[in-house]
Amino acid sequence: MIEKTKVEQVLGKIRVGLMADGGNIDLVDIKDNIVYVKLKGACGTCPMATLTLKNWVEKTLKSEIPEVKEVVAV
Repeated sequence: MIEKTKVEQVLGKIRVGLMADGGNIDLVDIKDNIVYVKLKGACGTCPMATLTLKNWVEKTLKSEIPEVKEVVAV
């Protein structure tokens, strides 16, 4: 089981960069080692930007918390 505080710490690092560009990220839930996040990129809800952002968040989380199976943007 993944600790919520550990995920929040990693997301906090990501959030700093996103907020500088007008975006944001919030943890919604963690179930079965799948992390659910709410993403807002600098361009709002542009599908390609959201997908790129989701992939970056997933790569970052998996590198710091190997137990993360997947990141789902909700």
